[in-house]
Amino acid sequence: MVQFERRSSSMIVIAIATLSVIYVIVAKNSSEGISWSSFYTSPLMEGPVSSSTSLDLNQSSSSQMDQENLENNGNFVENSVSRKANKGDEKLERIEVLLSGARALIKKAMKTVNQTETLEDSDYIPHGDIYRNAYAFHRSYLLMQRLFKIYVYEEGEPPIFHNGPCKNIYSMEGMFLSFMETDTHFRTYDPDEAHVYFLPFSVVMIIEYLFHPIIRDKAVLERTIVDYVRIISERYPYWNRSLGADHFMLSCHDWGPRATWYVKLLYFRAIRVLCNANTSEHFNPKKDASFPEINLQTGEITGLTGGLPPHNRTILAFFAGAMHGKIRPALFQHWWENDVDIQVYEKLPEGVSYHDMMRKSKYCICPSGHEVASPRIVEAIYAECVPVLLSQHYIYPFSDVLNWDSFSVKVSVSDVPNLKKILMGIPEDEYMRMQQRVKQVQRHFMLNNPPKRYDVFHMIIHSIWLRRLNVHVTSLYS
Repeated sequence: MVQFERRSSSMIVIAIATLSVIYVIVAKNSSEGISWSSFYTSPLMEGPVSSSTSLDLNQSSSSQMDQENLENNGNFVENSVSRKANKGDEKLERIEVLLSGARALIKKAMKTVNQTETLEDSDYIPHGDIYRNAYAFHRSYLLMQRLFKIYVYEEGEPPIFHNGPCKNIYSMEGMFLSFMETDTHFRTYDPDEAHVYFLPFSVVMIIEYLFHPIIRDKAVLERTIVDYVRIISERYPYWNRSLGADHFMLSCHDWGPRATWYVKLLYFRAIRVLCNANTSEHFNPKKDASFPEINLQTGEITGLTGGLPPHNRTILAFFAGAMHGKIRPALFQHWWENDVDIQVYEKLPEGVSYHDMMRKSKYCICPSGHEVASPRIVEAIYAECVPVLLSQHYIYPFSDVLNWDSFSVKVSVSDVPNLKKILMGIPEDEYMRMQQRVKQVQRHFMLNNPPKRYDVFHMIIHSIWLRRLNVHVTSLYS
């Protein structure tokens, strides 16, 4: 395994700042009030951009118009990273022209009055209430599929880098690393054509291999990640070029956010893709992306979905799990062994199957524990059970695209005593609609090997794509 030298985080920040004295961060605020946590519900700003770059997009029926718009339409960014021009600027400018055009096309799709209009797609046409704006999502997805390129830094050796767990609550971290390593569509080996740069370290593996369970020295995260970013910033120009704004890391570990503390640019500028998407812990949906926690206990990804038909679901609501965190005690206080319809367990009785209970429940209660994310949300979706979301400060996965209110029930902690009344008060026809939407949204949380279009891997990539659209790296001097 690559051995990293120990450096203090403050020295690294100073070093990066020194290397980057010719770069300036300029924040441009939209006068139209863009809402970053609901990308498709607010417009983007337009502005002129060069139309001199020609494009080869392997166009299909709707792509000729896309090409013209990509070449001629405007751009908007929250973070505009201005930098001194150099010989590599032509490639960078071509990338920014493409992204500027993509922004304009998505904006146009947001404003499309005729929402029945569809784009040609051999696999799936997004539609229905599960989306904030199905047409805009589809337009964005097709642009991502055609344009988006990711460079994966090759420094570092497994198991701490380029590897991750695939058989526990943090499985999605390992699965994403595995899929990204073998990806042939989005991954590029030419860093000059990349739109984003992936830092492929696994927080789970750092903790497993370097964290001493008795000494419990959390500085192991600092030593590993600070030195890794130092090596990347010294060997390549891309980190310093954008001050990390077009780089991303991904972690499902509870300490994923903590792992970014030690490099200020990683914390404040880079795209952090986290299961623990907690706004009270400075998760910033303007630049950070939430992805789902999926517990693959055996590593198997088949046979995860399915449940009884709605009329055969005899349990109103179900939860089983440990009583920890700030929310679950209230749930146990009011409903543990207290009601035949709201079945709450800390430990299931002998011979009772957890997944069978979910598959015959109408609603599955998904309370946050120590951290905001819970694998029960995806388990409920797999079991075709309407999720009952009990959380605070949590940005739900893919909420730029998905309308969570259409297929789940959100209950505040203060309303836990009224949980049965709330659920019983939902009309049967509304429950049936939500249950059907849960089945519809399943495809976006499915794990496939190899990945399939619109599945959870591609939805994570799409979340990163949206964040990259909000960064513009441009020359300070032309």
